[in-house]
Amino acid sequence: MRRVNAESQRVTQTGGPAPWSTSGTEPHAGRAAQAHTAPAPAPAAPAGPAGPSTGTGTGAVLRRLAVPAGMLAAVVGAFAYVGAVDPNQPGHYPVCPLLRLTGVYCPGCGGLRSAHAFVHGDIAAALTDNALAVAGYVVFAAVWAFWVIRVVRGRPARLDLGPVHLWSVGALVLVFTVVRNLPFGGWLHP
Repeated sequence: MRRVNAESQRVTQTGGPAPWSTSGTEPHAGRAAQAHTAPAPAPAAPAGPAGPSTGTGTGAVLRRLAVPAGMLAAVVGAFAYVGAVDPNQPGHYPVCPLLRLTGVYCPGCGGLRSAHAFVHGDIAAALTDNALAVAGYVVFAAVWAFWVIRVVRGRPARLDLGPVHLWSVGALVLVFTVVRNLPFGGWLHP
């Protein structure tokens, strides 16, 4: 039987053969009163490449900024492509399958046209094409800035969104989708 003493973190073996015994024939092996101690567990290893870097030098900061910079590069590349290839011209992008099959606008309908207008600085047209997408662009920019500031300071970039926050976002998307498909929500059509 093994017992762990919480104060000293020592594991003790009581009763039965000694832990190093191969036959269990030691004269004191069956005595419950005799306790054998095992070595204490080794201390935890420091965080490796997967763990957070706590360095304060320029190289450590640049390594920590690699993922946010990569994410920004991917988003800028996507926006540059949509800005260069006009989604208002037929044949460049596929049609929304939900819109084609049912005639119902999904929450993303007009998102590419909105991104195209946003890249060209036409915020009014971007809001007309997909107001929820424009709100998403602003939220992305704020979250990305928060992420970069936390990374530069060497702190973990965590957003603890609880169920209330996630349900609220889902409800907002649902209301947006329903309203844009009702007759009085024509101003939200792409």
